[in-house]
Amino acid sequence: MERRPVTVTELNGQVKTLLDSDPRLADVLVRVELSNYKIYSSGHHYFTLKDAGSSLRCVMFRGEASRLRFRPDNGMGVTCAGRVSVYPRDGAYQLYVAQMRPEGAGDLYLAYEQLKARLQEEGLFDREHKKPIPAMPERIAVITSGSGAAVRDVIRILGKRWPLSRVIVLPVRVQGTEAPAEIVGAIRYANRYRVADLIITGRGGGSIEDLWAFNDERVARAIYDSEIPVISAVGHEPDVTISDFVADLRAATPSNAAELAVPDRQDVEDSLLLLDRRGRQVMAKKLESARSRLQELSSRPVMRSPLALVDQRREDLDRLSRDLLGAQERILSGKKQEYVRLAAALDAMSPLKVLSRGFSVTMDQNGHILRDASAVAVGDAVHIKMERGGLDCRVEHRTGEET
Repeated sequence: MERRPVTVTELNGQVKTLLDSDPRLADVLVRVELSNYKIYSSGHHYFTLKDAGSSLRCVMFRGEASRLRFRPDNGMGVTCAGRVSVYPRDGAYQLYVAQMRPEGAGDLYLAYEQLKARLQEEGLFDREHKKPIPAMPERIAVITSGSGAAVRDVIRILGKRWPLSRVIVLPVRVQGTEAPAEIVGAIRYANRYRVADLIITGRGGGSIEDLWAFNDERVARAIYDSEIPVISAVGHEPDVTISDFVADLRAATPSNAAELAVPDRQDVEDSLLLLDRRGRQVMAKKLESARSRLQELSSRPVMRSPLALVDQRREDLDRLSRDLLGAQERILSGKKQEYVRLAAALDAMSPLKVLSRGFSVTMDQNGHILRDASAVAVGDAVHIKMERGGLDCRVEHRTGEET
């Protein structure tokens, strides 16, 4: 009997039918290492599973991949559950993965550690980004479940400690797949409309699955981007979520968040009373000091008889005036005597005085005083100045010349 040849498509289809009909390949569990992990824009994940001797191509479609709690990476040990089948176009069999969980640690814990490390590397946990918590907030937005015990505890403690603050509850779901989006929306709403000076967000205790909304990256980034300071209060004291690391302040519980958010009015009242007592004591001391100073000043003579000081100053003024006039007269007398002495000396040296004693002054034709007979020649005209009048003469002979 002659065999009919088949096409590649038909052959691949037959192999696919065989594999799909084998119940042992419909639900397999494989513990291997991830390799060549790629995520395409379609949302599908393609990768290879390998061990020491073999490798297996795998695909995880977008629907199944969206349920992953952690981020798969090359070299990670995982356990995959799925079915083995053939992709007819390539004629290669592969594992269609429905579930994947990491080896060693749970997928939630691994997802928590991966997100924590990534956000820390980005700087979302850095202290310099933390905003100060207002000392006495006027309005406090509480973002949590509207029906849980946490919101009742927060409202009760806030009202007891600081009733001046207005509490605004923004109810959201804090558990389930819709919870992160609602928490993010409430935080953004509070910031957009500035409904409060402070935000408290969180919930009561529970398992890691119950608290998972506060380990969501969207919630973490909304807290980081909030312009309003945020106190994170998730679970009980041992529980620590990603929100706690990003928030401006971490509270151990929702009740503790209320205690950290506002002061205790009794403590404030006690402080005010203490300040009032100290202020009164300081004022009393100042008044006593001022009273003593006033008594000291009032006991001085000038305060008992103010005119006596005026009379004393008047006498001082008279004395100073007399001293000033005496000094002025002495100075003027000395200057007069000096003037007379200088005038007498000047007068004694005056040419006119010399002439009055019978002396005369001889000058040449240019008016220059002659001190030497050799300065003129025989026949030169000279003028002789006397006390009264003068003589114009001509030189006829010179005497006293050296030969």
